[in-house]
Parts: sequence; structure tokens; C-alpha cells
Amino acid sequence: MNLYEHTIIARQDASPSEIKQLTEKYSKIVEKNDGEVVKTENWGLLNLSYLIKKNRKGSYIHFKIKGDGKVIEQLEKNEAIDKKLLRHLTVKVKKFDLNTNYFSKNEDTEKIDKKDKTKN
Repeated sequence: MNLYEHTIIARQDASPSEIKQLTEKYSKIVEKNDGEVVKTENWGLLNLSYLIKKNRKGSYIHFKIKGDGKVIEQLEKNEAIDKKLLRHLTVKVKKFDLNTNYFSKNEDTEKIDKKDKTKN
């Protein structure tokens, strides 16, 4: 079993219920192809580096997947024809970092940011 980190970017006008449906849809595809979704993270609406199909922002959904190449092949085949998605990216990794949540604002990082601003 290989380990993959897979990120999809949905259109900025997708509602929270549509985001949830996309997450469930692609999780089912993984499970149907003998893969396992270890963790799913909704990173929320973020700015894009450049315009993609006239969109300035996108809703990011990140999956951590255990499976073989067939799982990723099926995922990407379905994502290529999905009109609600702007982009997708799959990266093969050696191990998962399940502890760090990069896109959540917690109180510790906010306190550090405030201290740094007061020093300058």
C-alpha cells in the first residue's frame, strides 16, 4: 500500500453542502477501489496564485489516502470531468503527518503573531 496526499480545489461559488458532497463522492471512489481515506481536511476558501477559469479563490479539500495506483487513477479520471473542480494534485509520500493542521487558526499561533507585531 502506497501513501498519497491528494488535494482538490473546488470552485469559489460551491456551497458548504456541495463541498461535503464532493468530499463524500471522492471518499467513496477511494473505498470502492480498495483504498482507505486516513484523514480528510477542509482547508476552506483560499486565494489562488493566479486566475483559474475566471476564479480568484477556491475551496481546498485535502485527503490522506492509503492505496495503490489504481485508486489514484480512478480519482483523477473522475476529477478531470467534474465541472465543480478547478484543479487536483496528488503527491506520493513516505509517511503521513497526522498531527499538524496547517490551515487552522488556533490561539497559540495568534498569540505568537501578536507578540511579533508588538516587537516591531
